Formats: sequence, structure tokens, C-alpha cells
Amino acid sequence: MKKSFPRTEVAGVSLSRMIIGTNWLLGWSHTGKAADHMITNRYNSKESMFPVLDAYLSYGIDTLMGPVSQNQIMLDAIRFAEQKTGKKIIIIDTPIINVSDTKEARAEAETSIRKSSKIGSTFCLIHHSSAEKLVNKGTQTIDRLDDYTSMIRAEGMKPGLSAHMPELVVYSDANDYDVETYIQIYNCLGFLMQVEIETVASIINNAKKPVMTIKSMAAGRCTPYVGLTFSWNTIRDCDMVTVGCFSADEVHEDVEISMAALEQRFPNIEKRSSPNPNQAAFGK
Repeated sequence: MKKSFPRTEVAGVSLSRMIIGTNWLLGWSHTGKAADHMITNRYNSKESMFPVLDAYLSYGIDTLMGPVSQNQIMLDAIRFAEQKTGKKIIIIDTPIINVSDTKEARAEAETSIRKSSKIGSTFCLIHHSSAEKLVNKGTQTIDRLDDYTSMIRAEGMKPGLSAHMPELVVYSDANDYDVETYIQIYNCLGFLMQVEIETVASIINNAKKPVMTIKSMAAGRCTPYVGLTFSWNTIRDCDMVTVGCFSADEVHEDVEISMAALEQRFPNIEKRSSPNPNQAAFGK
């Protein structure tokens, strides 16, 4: 019997500490169009995505992050997996919304947030590309954020912030905005991070709310052993790591590496492949 992955609690909701990432199912490789096309060619139906979601669910990893309300194929895959396995997937939706300061834009934002609620999202975290438009570095505030968190609350969801800019976490904590959790880029290479790794580590470890880290393997720029071991050993017990996988085999491997990191042991993983595997440098 497989061991269930550890869990944490955010705003009274039990979440798996490993979160299912969606970039490697929806075609956002962060490497180039060839890789994007490789992903979308492979994952072009709910049936094709099922083995990956099923692998996560087999460990009790039931929490998924992404702009689900704006990607019908991902929503269809979630529903299909729930039906096939009898297990519910907790949706952390990250919708891109219009945050312009007009009546029309506000109505558009309300429509987007209402759609997030209709698909059954538990958490609604405004996408970083929208939230960062509200940041005022001069006043160290996130202007009009309360407008959108109020919309999210009104639709019965729990609000949070997706932050590529680490300032969003700092300003939100300082101003006690109504958010329950943060998304923050965090990896051992500093990929897409806007300040030093040590600084972001300090922000995460001192955040008032649990943090959902993303880009743990720097979009494939470091190996799972290096990236995941770093992440799990430098965040708090309440924090989470988002892990995107291209296959069920990758899910199993990443879970074993993560469990080993949390249990302070070496993972049970295969030696690297080579035309000549019988080399002393590869160990026994």
C-alpha cells in the first residue's frame, strides 16, 4: 500500500503538501515552442491526462493549481479523474482578470471570479500578471486588492495571491490584506526569481500565511533530486511545493524523492542510464 503524502492546513482546508502543477499538462514549458507543442500534442484530451492525475491521487495528492476556470481541457480532465477514481480534486484556481479601474473592468473581473466559483474552486488566487498591476512600490501597497478579495469571498471561495514579485507577500503581510495563502516562485537556481534565493527564503519563512512554492525544478533546469530536496528542506511544515510532471513515471519518481527529503533519507531511485552502465563512478 502506498504511503499517503503529508498534508497541511490552509484556512481550515486540508491540502496535500505536494500540489499538482499544470504547466506540463497545458503546454507552458518555459523552454520553447517545441517543448510546448510536445506537451500539447501528448495531452490533448481528458483521457490522455488521466494517468498523470491518477498517479498523483494514488498518494493522496489531491490539490491542483492552475488557471483551471480558463482551460476547459484541464477542467474536463479533473472531472474525468474524479469520476474514474472516486476521489475529489481540490482546485486552486489562478484566473487572469481585468483589474483596470473602470466599471466595465470590474464587471468583467466579477464574471471571471464567478466562473471560478462555478467550477468548484476552493481557492481563488488572482494570477500574478493581474495582481502585480495593482502594486504600488512607493506606498508599499497593493491598491484595490480588497475589491477582488471581496468578490472572491462573496462567491464562497478563499482568496490568496499569486506572487512572482516577492513584494506582494511583504506588502500583503504588512497591510493585513484578506488573503489566506501565497504562491511564490522558489527554486535552487533562482530561476525567474527577482531577488536572491536567500531573500525569498527569508520572505517565505517569515510569511504570515502558508506559502505555495512553484518552479521547484526551475522548469527542468535542475534535476528533481536537487530541486525537490532543496525546496523541502528550506520551507516550513505549513508550506507546499507545486510539482508538474510530464508522465506518471515522473510523478512516482518525484514523490519518492520528496518523501525521502521529508524523511531525511536517500531516495530509492534508479541509477542514471548510460551506454555503459557498468562504471565504478555510477556506484553499485
